[in-house]
Amino acid sequence: MIIINGKNVDLDKFIKVARFKEKVAISDESKALVLKARNFVDEVVKSERIVYGINTGFGKLSDVPIKKENVEELQKNLLMSHACGVGSPFSDEIVRGMILLRINALIKGYSGITLETLEKLVEMLNKDVCPVVFEKGSLGASGDLAPLAHMSLPIIGLGEVHYQGKRMNTMAAFKKADILPIKKLKAKEGLSLINGTQAMTSVGAIALHDALKVSKLSNIALSLTMESLNGIIDAFDERVHLVRGQIGQIEVAKDVREYLEGSRNITVQGELRTQDAYSIRCAPQVHGAIIDSFNFVKEKVEIEMNAVTDNPIVFTDEGIAISAGNFHGEPLAMPFDYLGIAISEMANISERRLERMVNPALSNGLPAFLINGSGMNSGFMIVQYSAASLVSENKVLSHPASVDSIPSSANQEDHVSMGTIAARKALDILKNTRQVVAMEILTACQAIDLRGNAGLGKMTKKAYNKVREYVPFIKRDEIMYHHIHLVNSLLESGELFDHIFEEEK
Repeated sequence: MIIINGKNVDLDKFIKVARFKEKVAISDESKALVLKARNFVDEVVKSERIVYGINTGFGKLSDVPIKKENVEELQKNLLMSHACGVGSPFSDEIVRGMILLRINALIKGYSGITLETLEKLVEMLNKDVCPVVFEKGSLGASGDLAPLAHMSLPIIGLGEVHYQGKRMNTMAAFKKADILPIKKLKAKEGLSLINGTQAMTSVGAIALHDALKVSKLSNIALSLTMESLNGIIDAFDERVHLVRGQIGQIEVAKDVREYLEGSRNITVQGELRTQDAYSIRCAPQVHGAIIDSFNFVKEKVEIEMNAVTDNPIVFTDEGIAISAGNFHGEPLAMPFDYLGIAISEMANISERRLERMVNPALSNGLPAFLINGSGMNSGFMIVQYSAASLVSENKVLSHPASVDSIPSSANQEDHVSMGTIAARKALDILKNTRQVVAMEILTACQAIDLRGNAGLGKMTKKAYNKVREYVPFIKRDEIMYHHIHLVNSLLESGELFDHIFEEEK
C-alpha cells in the first residue's frame, strides 16, 4: 500500500496505482490538514461571509450569492451540470490516475473538502470501481471541469462506472462492491473535486511513462538496424559525444555501444564505407534530444502531481481564501505539446531507417524489400508504406494545442490552455510511434536473417531471439498484419522491454 501525503507521488508511484492497481491510503498528517481546512470552510458558511465557490455561483455567476441553506444543493448541481463530456470513455488506468492525483492534491489542506469525501474516493480506488469519464470536453481551465465532474458523480451515487469488466449504473456497482455513496456534498466540495488539472496530468503521465520505455526500445531498433546494414560504430564513440556535452546524446551513444557489444556485423569507418546516413550516424543526437525532452516533461509532470490546483485556495493560518488561477493548465499544456513533438520525431527517424533496409539502393546489398524472388513477392514494401502513413499522421497531430484558446463562461474565462487536448494528442502520437518502432524491429530481424544472422551483439541478440519466438523469417509473401500486430503487442505489453532489460531491473 502506498501512503500518500500530497507531496510524494512521482511517475513510478502513479503507474503502480493507475496501471497495476496498488492500494493507497492517506497519511495521518494529511488527514489533520484536511480537517483544519474544512473547519475554516464551515466557519465561512456559518458566518455568511461571501467567499467565491463556498457561497457564490461559479464562473460568470461568481457575483451571485447563495443562501446558507442552499450551499449543499449547489455542489450537487455543479457536478451534474458540468458532466458534459463526449467521445469515448478514457481507459480505466487514466481514470484511476485522475482519482489518485485529485486525492493527492486535496489532502494538502488548502481546499476545505471533507475527509469523508476523500475517503470515499480512496475506497473507490482501492475497490477498483472506476467512473466512466469521457475523453473530450475539457478546455484545460478552469481545470478539467467536465472530466472531473464525471469522475466525481459516483461519490453521490450518480453517473456510471466500470466494475469487474462491465459498464454499469453507479448504484448497481456500489451494491456489488459494498460501497455506500455520500448522502450529500457540503459547501465547496463539488468545486474542490472538479477544479484541477488531473485529467490532463493523468493522460500525459501515462503517455510520458510509456514513451520513456519506447525510447529505450527505439535505441534497440536502431541497434538492430545497424546489425542489418553493417552500421559504422565510430559515430557512437564516447569522445564524440562528450565534446558536445548534451546529456541525452551521451546516454544514447553509450546505450547503443552496450547493445552492440560483441557484434561481428558492425563496421568501422573506411572498412566498407566512410560514413552512414544521418538516420544512423546522427541517431544519438536525435534520440538524445528526445530523451532530454522527456526528462523536461517529467519534471513538470511530477511537480503537478503534488500541486495545489484548487480555487479558491484556503490558507487556514491566515484565515483567508484567495480566488486565483492554479487550475489553469498552461504549465502542462506546453510541455505536453513538446512531448508529442518529441515522440513524433522518434517515429520520423525510425521510419527513415526502415526505408534504408527495404530500399535496394540504400541497403548495402540486401534484396529488394527484404524478400527473395522480389517481383513475384513484395516482401516488406508495404510495411514501409504503413510506417510512412503513421509518421505523416503524427505530423498532423503534432500541431500544438496550447497555441489555441477560446473564451468560455460569458468571457469570464477568456483564456484557456487546451492542455487535455495536448495530452490526448501525445498519447495518440505515442500509439502510432510504437507501431513504427515495432515495424523497424520486425524489418531489422528479417534483414539480419538475410544478411546471415551471425554474431549479434549482447542486447540485440536478446531482442532478435524474443521477436523470433513469435514471428518467423518470411520466405515468401504472406499476410503481414499478424506479424506487425504481434511485435507491436510485445512492445505495448512490456514483454520485449522486460526481456531485454531484465538484468537492469
